[in-house]
Amino acid sequence: MKDNFLWVEKYRPHTLDDVILPDNLKKVFVSLKDKGEMMNLLLSGSAGTGKTTVARALCEELGCDYIIINGSDEGRSIDILRDKIKKFVSTVSTTTKPKVVIIDEADYLGLAVQPALRNFIEEFSNNARFILTCNYKHKIIPPLHSRCSVIDFSITKKDLPAIAGAVAKRCINILSEEGVQADQKAVLEVVRQYFPDNRRIINELQRYANISGNIDSGIISLVNTTKVKTLIKYIKQKDFKSCRQWIADNPDPDSLFEDFYRNINEYVEASSIPNLILIIGEYQHRAAFVTSQEINLAAFVVEVMKNVKFS
Repeated sequence: MKDNFLWVEKYRPHTLDDVILPDNLKKVFVSLKDKGEMMNLLLSGSAGTGKTTVARALCEELGCDYIIINGSDEGRSIDILRDKIKKFVSTVSTTTKPKVVIIDEADYLGLAVQPALRNFIEEFSNNARFILTCNYKHKIIPPLHSRCSVIDFSITKKDLPAIAGAVAKRCINILSEEGVQADQKAVLEVVRQYFPDNRRIINELQRYANISGNIDSGIISLVNTTKVKTLIKYIKQKDFKSCRQWIADNPDPDSLFEDFYRNINEYVEASSIPNLILIIGEYQHRAAFVTSQEINLAAFVVEVMKNVKFS
């Protein structure tokens, strides 16, 4: 392999033509590019579907100055608006285009921040645009919805085979570029398991390639069990301290719930499977509303620890 740089960044598309999206969705952004327009946008959809990549590519193709704010890391305090964002949008652009503030994971913005952001969108409308990305659009307050064009990154069943196939082809090209020998069936299986989270697909391929030097059938069992197997061991031992540390290191709720569900038959006694499915469904629903994903995942682990029997 050439280096250890993250492949998701190294091979991130820089043009809209290179982004893998359904045709009807891509046409929306290509139309904005062709018209030379930038609008306030709210891009919603599941993790890894290309929302931030599209936002960046659109800014770059239109020649806009832009910054990226991570809502989950920086968006809890209103100071981020007063300091970083206001300073950026108040200065003169180096181009004739409006400046753009991309707020990634905007559904994690604090409750005091979202109303203030609404005012910022209006106050700086002459020289700035805002692009918000989120997994859960219902966590964005209605006044922000009304000030943005809302675009859902969804894939219909009709489009799914073609899009998944394009993702697999790109992954195979990345592996070839990195000099990694790959079994195409193994690559396709990884795509099948994690699609439409393209970011995770590429990260899992890189992780396994760094371990074994190639992509073969061994990746199937590894991507299925490595992380969740460790957590299940802690749960079975009722080692809550280790569970909390695992959650701190692996804070993605969607990933945890999906991994539990995929491996349910292998690790859980048959009598406990229905109960675990209900618990997964309940806490996955809560994840869309809670302020702290870490606390929600800790509560999920406690619930599983108390009510599920492992084989």
